[in-house]
Amino acid sequence: MNDKKGDVYERLAQHLSCLGMGYPPTETLIEILKENFSPKEAEVALAIPTRVIPLQPVSVDEIIGKVDLSRAELVDVLEELSQSGLLFSGKTKNGEDGYALQQVGFSFPQTFFWKGEDTPHARNMAVLIAKYFGRKVTEEAYSSETNPYRYIPVSGTIKVETQSVYPHHTMESVIEKATDFAVCHCSCRMIARLRGKPCEHPTEVCIKFDEVAQYVIDKKLGRKITREEARKIIKQSEDAGLVHFVDNASGDIKHNCNCCGCACWNVGAIKRRKIPRDVIMATYFIRETDADECTGCGECIESCPVDALSMEDDFPEVDQDWCIGCGVCVSKCPTGAAGLRLRPDKAGELPATNFRELHEIILEEKGLK
Repeated sequence: MNDKKGDVYERLAQHLSCLGMGYPPTETLIEILKENFSPKEAEVALAIPTRVIPLQPVSVDEIIGKVDLSRAELVDVLEELSQSGLLFSGKTKNGEDGYALQQVGFSFPQTFFWKGEDTPHARNMAVLIAKYFGRKVTEEAYSSETNPYRYIPVSGTIKVETQSVYPHHTMESVIEKATDFAVCHCSCRMIARLRGKPCEHPTEVCIKFDEVAQYVIDKKLGRKITREEARKIIKQSEDAGLVHFVDNASGDIKHNCNCCGCACWNVGAIKRRKIPRDVIMATYFIRETDADECTGCGECIESCPVDALSMEDDFPEVDQDWCIGCGVCVSKCPTGAAGLRLRPDKAGELPATNFRELHEIILEEKGLK
């Protein structure tokens, strides 16, 4: 293919920056692209639309007019990229086989690590991706006026009356609404492990739902699980002190990550005070303490994934600016004194009813519609 408009990898980096959940273009991103796309594959990726919501495949007919390849050659390239985890594949609105660029937070570059494999390529990608997703890129990639993701509190830590009004703030509701399930290894903890900085938390706890689950299963990037197995993974994650996050919509959730303060891009960044909580994640709850029930034992202090608790005169004080309302500390409280309440500056309602609506809003806010 002729590269008539400058370096194909520089053009691809700029192309990927125009996604709703786009990749800020840097020299390290270009290096990652060179390691994973041949020039022909990069040209094919350039023919796939941006300015669309994540996981929205387009047909081969919508791509073929933009590349100098036969249909058979194009399909071969698209399938190879999809099999490698570099493109998402699924059905279009018309039921045809389709392809979409991977968007930040949904697959690439996480796909390098979902299998939990230790390979030379995975080790190389771990170094490059850790370098790429520094503070500036992470903040730019994940921040928008409407947060794409939200924390969900640990099971049983929201008051019954609140849960009945806002059931979407429970993992039970997320799992009940999904139809297909798959589990992968946590890309953040795999990156840490491959870089020689492992933490003690389990890795195979990243759950995918519905069409993302089917993609993961088809491409053998993870394994199929049942609804009951998904519930068990959530319980395992809670027992390990991990933090749930999902898409910031009330339904049609595509994935659930279970994060730690050791390695994960969001909880870790907040714990280290690198990026303000509300810049990268939606937090709907805040820790509260019943003074009459609290014995000042301090057990909750060590359990906080973001170090937002401190003991002052034998009483746990909450840093309101950094608490993520995850409920981990509530689950560890031996007297029931710790609880969660809705943040006074936020309603329990979410910005969107489903995944599409959420990302249409984000595209609008970023001027990409």
